Amino acid sequence: MSSPAVPHTHAGAAAAAPAMPVAKFLATYVFSRDHKVIGLQFLFSTLLWFIVGGLLALAVRWQLAFPWQGMPIVGRLLFSAEGNQISPEFYTMLFTMHATVMIFFVIIPILAGAFGNFLIPLMIGADDMAFPTLNMLSYWVMWPAFVLMTISFFVPGGASAAGWTGYPPLSVAHGAAPASQAGQTLWVLALVFVGISSMMGSVNYMTTIIQMRAPGMTMFRLPMTIWGMFITAVLQAFALPVLTAALFMQLLDRTVRTGFFIPEGLVINNEGVAAGGGQPLLWQHLFWFYSHPAVYIMILPAMGMVSDIISCFARKPLFGYKPMVYSICGIAGLGFIVWGHHMFMSGMNPALGAMFMVSTIMIALPSAVKTFNWLATLWGGKIQFTTPMLFAMSFVSMFIIGGLSGIFMAATPIDIFIHDTYFIVAHIHYVLFGGTAFGVFGGIYFWFPKMFGRMMNEFWGKVHFLLSFIFFNGTFFTMHLLGAGGFPRRLADPYHYATFRHLLGMNQFITYCALGMGAVQIIFAINLFYSIFRGPRCGRNPWHANSLEWLAPSPPGHGNFDVQPVVYRGPYEYSSPETTEDYYPQWQPPPAGQGEASHAQAQQHA
Repeated sequence: MSSPAVPHTHAGAAAAAPAMPVAKFLATYVFSRDHKVIGLQFLFSTLLWFIVGGLLALAVRWQLAFPWQGMPIVGRLLFSAEGNQISPEFYTMLFTMHATVMIFFVIIPILAGAFGNFLIPLMIGADDMAFPTLNMLSYWVMWPAFVLMTISFFVPGGASAAGWTGYPPLSVAHGAAPASQAGQTLWVLALVFVGISSMMGSVNYMTTIIQMRAPGMTMFRLPMTIWGMFITAVLQAFALPVLTAALFMQLLDRTVRTGFFIPEGLVINNEGVAAGGGQPLLWQHLFWFYSHPAVYIMILPAMGMVSDIISCFARKPLFGYKPMVYSICGIAGLGFIVWGHHMFMSGMNPALGAMFMVSTIMIALPSAVKTFNWLATLWGGKIQFTTPMLFAMSFVSMFIIGGLSGIFMAATPIDIFIHDTYFIVAHIHYVLFGGTAFGVFGGIYFWFPKMFGRMMNEFWGKVHFLLSFIFFNGTFFTMHLLGAGGFPRRLADPYHYATFRHLLGMNQFITYCALGMGAVQIIFAINLFYSIFRGPRCGRNPWHANSLEWLAPSPPGHGNFDVQPVVYRGPYEYSSPETTEDYYPQWQPPPAGQGEASHAQAQQHA
């Protein structure tokens, strides 16, 4: 459904404008300080890297389905040193770079960078971010990371092949010649720039949300999307400095042979024994102190976005708003004390392992609050099965599967047996693809009208959802069965061992599903770019939603709003008895004689 377009001062301005000088074009669309332009820059950059990460994943799957038979297309695209054929070392590079690209160049920047930048000022009623120049720099500091990671594919020895976790001693003594170490060094430098960019963004987001809310917008009137972004910014601000410091230490170990992580007696590149004396396990503690909170950095904003989408299309208030806020805070708090569950195999003291195990299991409690509240919101609602709603509901179901498999891994005795199997691969992809990526797709379809003033095609959006859902589960649910059978991850040729030869057919089925899932994203890409230019135009509030961004023109002009928004209620007043409509926007004043106290308070703040 759609509401009639509301005339605004920005309509027709572009058509009447003369040709834009190059300097003004660069300032407006390239080195822009407008949060909306920066958000779209993040969006298109991350979607480009999504293609790269997907190709890397398909190359991994090809090797496991057709071992040593070459990759006629993907192999050439990925610069294999042996043409079509790959080597075990190249296979190790494939899964290292797949995970690195998807985590650091896609999921984190598309949530915090793209959606955070575009939505935060609009949803709190601000005209821009608190620090526009810092915001612009947070995007352009990502470009050295993009360039360095791209160059790493071409240097002698290839890109990083130490795993996306970069564990020493492999990451500090990799290869037989100094030239082969260049890829890992570039990997470290690229992640340093990613970390600096994220810290810039986190400071901006926290300041904007705390200081720049519209009159009447209290913290407990914020949409869940903003709560997810706010808690994510807090996690980044406290966890990223630890990882950045660890990356600098690894860089020093690699370049000037300091001894932070190099164990004593390690032979470096056949050149002799290094001074050493460092602790490889220190890297694991520093890395996971960031990277486990990073799991929630990669899911909390999507949880908030899904909450807003589900409430909107169920036409019901979000069930248990305050428990949802407290649960998202609880997940973040517990996320800082559970990093050791990634290290159960490291030989830690059993008492310490038990502490990490219990605290990890406790994360299921706030996660269950969110899950049951989503289901309660759906219960009895007038559900509209739009494309964003389909992706949001699939997010909930896939998150449940990923979360339940995570409880298995939280138990130390079980994790010891499944840690290096495909059960772990299935778990993380259910959380980060079936969860986060499906939430991102839902967010793109939901906020696309606000970004571009046009609607995406609903029919092709539903085709995209249905095929993605089928192929996703065919790919990753089957990996649980592989993992239960002990199939190892990170090996280029597990079939060398007779134990796993009977699983070749299952791997081929997974690869066919993965190829199908990759092909389906072409539908999304065509729908996205066609709709940007040819999609049907829409009004300000085509979904009849309640939060403040739908008050702004579509797309918003400079300054976002043509009137100062004033907030009178929370963002989830759907099917309210106070109005004849099934939605009650935050900016709509209460009827005469009702809600005088709220109205007076909002006016006083204004």
